[in-house]
Amino acid sequence: METFAQKILKYHFSLKPDIVLPDHIEWLYPYDISSVRDAMRRFFTKYFSDYESRTVLLGINPGRFGAGITGLPFTDPIRMETECQLTNDFPKKQELSSVFVYEFINAIGGPDFFYRNFYITSICPLGFVKDGKNYNYYDSQHLTDAIMPMIVDNLQKHISFGVKTDVAFSMGQGKNFAFLQRINKEYQFFKKLVPLPHPRWVMQYRLRRKDEFVREYVDKLSNCLPGDLILD
Repeated sequence: METFAQKILKYHFSLKPDIVLPDHIEWLYPYDISSVRDAMRRFFTKYFSDYESRTVLLGINPGRFGAGITGLPFTDPIRMETECQLTNDFPKKQELSSVFVYEFINAIGGPDFFYRNFYITSICPLGFVKDGKNYNYYDSQHLTDAIMPMIVDNLQKHISFGVKTDVAFSMGQGKNFAFLQRINKEYQFFKKLVPLPHPRWVMQYRLRRKDEFVREYVDKLSNCLPGDLILD
């Protein structure tokens, strides 16, 4: 029987960016780089080598400076080393979303506690670049239509790996949440969807209120913890 970590690694390493993308959009595909695969093996083995189910937080798609470098969701090379205690040779460039994510992870109990109960991934498992900048799956209807089968398969696969279906969180209260609501209505992936502010939005546009949004994450996520683990 495969562990949660083994299922996640096998899935990501088998992803093939073979869909022809429209509008001069390019795939962001780091999983064929040996250092990325090594980082992923160490991270997922450390936190997910068990058979437990977890509540999922769904981001948009991997970006250039977080998962696009490390292969780890919302985990830049700095947080990988300082928060997860996993040394790496990646350029130590900060990714704003990662800064916020590890603030709420630490506020809820730290990486060991958080990853034992939660799992972060994205609605689309691969990222996109256009004109040298991050591009989101919903930024073009042509793109959304082209990758829809990948998105549906991604969510179905994660549920089969052990993601809980009673509730899921959208990391993004706007387009990401609206899209997730729409496809969830059709496919019934999750019984309940809860929106959370996107980490990048907080850090870029609401930095002065960051502590308020960290508390929002902690409060909403704590509602999913077993009774004996609920935080004060």
